[in-house]
Amino acid sequence: ELMNMLRQEEDPMECVMKINSGAGGTESQDWASMLMRMYMRYGEAHGYKVTISDIQDGDEAGIKSVTMKFEGGEYAYGFLKSENGVHRLVRVSPFNAQGKRMTSFASVFVSPLIDDYSIEVYVDPARVSWDTFRSGGAGGQNVNKVESGVRLRYQYEDPDTGEQEEILIENTETRDQPKNRAKAMQLLKSQLYDRAMKKRMEAQAKVEASKKKIEWGSQIRSYVFDDRRVKDHRTNYQTSDVDGVMNGNIDGFIKAYLMEFPEEEK
Repeated sequence: ELMNMLRQEEDPMECVMKINSGAGGTESQDWASMLMRMYMRYGEAHGYKVTISDIQDGDEAGIKSVTMKFEGGEYAYGFLKSENGVHRLVRVSPFNAQGKRMTSFASVFVSPLIDDYSIEVYVDPARVSWDTFRSGGAGGQNVNKVESGVRLRYQYEDPDTGEQEEILIENTETRDQPKNRAKAMQLLKSQLYDRAMKKRMEAQAKVEASKKKIEWGSQIRSYVFDDRRVKDHRTNYQTSDVDGVMNGNIDGFIKAYLMEFPEEEK
């Protein structure tokens, strides 16, 4: 029954997930790292190979952003597309000296990982520019001597409005610059495909305005630690098993989403 909900062309694909911490400093950055761990645990439990292609550490704790890939399993995008949006945490913060309850936000963006075989995505070479930098972090002397990190800039032009925007992608996944370039290009194609897909969804939504619509980027789920409650605001599915959820047990939320919005992304 669940697989019957995954009929879109992109559902069987592997996927890219980007998590960004919201406003709120260290607490939000800690929340982003907790979400990263949650999705990594989910991926491991479902047989996906989860790799980090880029990560920016927080100022004191946690992370500012991370880009992860889910590969090797089936329907990674079909399942994880339900996680698109803003995730809200409410807890007594360990970073607050007064022991007050704090609310933090982190955004999750999921897009299909495009390969060169399944879907054709055109990248205008004239709009691409590259530069390189030295990867930071552990890895011995080679990392510090060789500029293996790559930064890809793409001057994107909206085909409908003509508005221009720079898409910036960094990749420090390997010590091999050509491999990092190839990976960065793959991530760019995934983003371009994702934008085209969202335009298609928006057009469809206008036609079917009477249907219940999911707004990309809206607050989708609240994690209230003190009350032992995690609730999805789109489906009203909730659970008191906060620890289980934070350890990657999010199947209930994914299933509820797919059952409620099976036709949303045609």
